[in-house]
Amino acid sequence: MTDDSKFHHGDVKQNAAPIVQMKDIEKHFGNIIALAGVSFDICPGECHCLLGDNGAGKSTFIKTMSGVHQPTHGEILFEGKPLSFATPRDSMEAGIATVFQDLAMIPLMSVSRNFFMGREPTKGRGLTKRFDVAKANDITMTEMRKMGINLRGPDQAVGTLSGGERQTVAIARAVYFGAKVLILDEPTSALGVRQTSNVLATIDKVRSQGVGVVFISHNVRHALAVGDRFTVLNRGKTLGTAKRGEISPEELQDLMAGGQELAQLEGSLEGTV
Repeated sequence: MTDDSKFHHGDVKQNAAPIVQMKDIEKHFGNIIALAGVSFDICPGECHCLLGDNGAGKSTFIKTMSGVHQPTHGEILFEGKPLSFATPRDSMEAGIATVFQDLAMIPLMSVSRNFFMGREPTKGRGLTKRFDVAKANDITMTEMRKMGINLRGPDQAVGTLSGGERQTVAIARAVYFGAKVLILDEPTSALGVRQTSNVLATIDKVRSQGVGVVFISHNVRHALAVGDRFTVLNRGKTLGTAKRGEISPEELQDLMAGGQELAQLEGSLEGTV
């Protein structure tokens, strides 16, 4: 089990006004209801974990919050004002960054090139304008050191990094470019114990900088290590939100697994579930 004693938790951040509020969000795909009245918010410097098993609606939630999908019903508030994200770029420009499982990186390219992909710093003007390699390299090394990653050099290929280090590159990139809210899609799902610990430590560093972190996961232990609040999603509905200390790991796991439905099934199968 991950030791959460080294991570900082507190209640002050939860007294701040939310950066993003999702109110009674519904998302329909024809006759299929993927989200059925989901409410969720994230405050500055908070890690709010959204937990759910496969098919719970986590992917649709991420895409609705980040502008890939528009809600069928409901309202999204950004810093207290109603806001509609027509595209993911709108969401990014507002300050909501999403790190998906595939990380959108090119393994054979350097860490520096991946860090600035599509946002390259330049020098010169007009026809002499070109990629400022020295500036990009310096910034990349500085930002990675802040996150506890010591690269061999900025030219190191991303493909030579561990899975946890690649996650950290993606997180550091989002924070550097001004993320106020960072959505992490199952960041620890394919990692070993040591790499998971490094990613959770990175999340803790980001939270300490005042960024709100939405941690999407199906792993209760990883969520409990860094989470300040926990919301459980099941079949497109939220089953409740609890602060740290208000709910046990067993209760969270039970909610994710279906709670009462699982208990009824276990009874019908004479305790063999």
